[in-house]
Amino acid sequence: MVEETSTVSIGSQLDRVSEQLGISRRGFMKFCSGVAATMGLSSTAGIQIAQAAASPKRPPVIWLSGQECTGCTEALLRSQHPTLENLLLDLISLDYGETLSTAAGHLAEENKYRSMEENKGKYLLVIEGAIPTKDDGVYCKIAQKTILEHVTEAAENAAAIVSIGSCASWGGIPSSGPNPTGAKGAPEVLAGKTVVTIPGCPPNPYNFLATVLHFVAFGALPDIDDKGRPKFAYGRLIHENCERRAHFNAGRFALEFGDDGHRKGWCLYKLGCKGPETYANCPAVLFGDVGNASWPVGTGHGCFGCTEQGVGFTKPVYALSDVKNLHPPVTFPEVGSEQGEGVSAGTAALLAGLAGAAVGAGAVAASKMGSGDEADS
Repeated sequence: MVEETSTVSIGSQLDRVSEQLGISRRGFMKFCSGVAATMGLSSTAGIQIAQAAASPKRPPVIWLSGQECTGCTEALLRSQHPTLENLLLDLISLDYGETLSTAAGHLAEENKYRSMEENKGKYLLVIEGAIPTKDDGVYCKIAQKTILEHVTEAAENAAAIVSIGSCASWGGIPSSGPNPTGAKGAPEVLAGKTVVTIPGCPPNPYNFLATVLHFVAFGALPDIDDKGRPKFAYGRLIHENCERRAHFNAGRFALEFGDDGHRKGWCLYKLGCKGPETYANCPAVLFGDVGNASWPVGTGHGCFGCTEQGVGFTKPVYALSDVKNLHPPVTFPEVGSEQGEGVSAGTAALLAGLAGAAVGAGAVAASKMGSGDEADS
């Protein structure tokens, strides 16, 4: 009887959340299962995420804003299926946030400190924007305190810390040279604490949502890489999943914006695309549910590496990227070259075939060496 009552209670909670979101229970479950799949979790994890999201108990969130343009919040508010502003307002209790708080001035600050005091070790701290550190951080102040003080203070008793956007993750645009305010990302300011970074300018809101859902459902943050980024979102190069990758492999490159190759949708590597050295899931999880035209490469412009420190906002747009896994073939003729100039298509095909044969031979030799080792052992 207790189990039956519990099942009914969970079902009613799911119905309540689905009704608030304006979607069916099936649609809500599909969304949660999709989030679980995106993070590489089992199918049963989707059920746990749905139950956690439907629970009336919501974790308190303190959202601090430093040197930023509010683009991360704006991107979050414009997401759909379901709309993230509704889901987040039902999923968490946003106790403080300059952009979204109803209260202002003293009331807002009082509410923040009350929440931090009553929820020690339980609240989620979200940091948006870089943190100036020069001259004791005087270049960004809220309620007579520097954002440096606010961040340090709020991080002391936070259950988890998430930095959203490149500015909060590693400094972003404010930290670009000459960086007169000494802007830094949250991980550098909060050295010694675990800070999950969701870089991007702005980041895909679904990466942030999935991270929050993981925390709510399992009481822990997802696996992260050496830069604090969730592996489910930043574990692979943009280049690996780019819709123009086939043109890269075939040696078809646009050389100028508007040239024949560019109009045909060829690879943008030679126009400075930073996809080959940038880790993110942009081509797989698009922005705003508007198709592939919702990210730079989909619109005909190269990736500018906003999720990578030392690439985005630092490396010139026209500079070639440092390809991490495979360099483009140099034996193919350039787009628009006249017949007889450079390497002919036949020669290129021959050289490519020889290269493929060499790779294949190497693989066979390696396999034989491996089998030989096993026999010897």
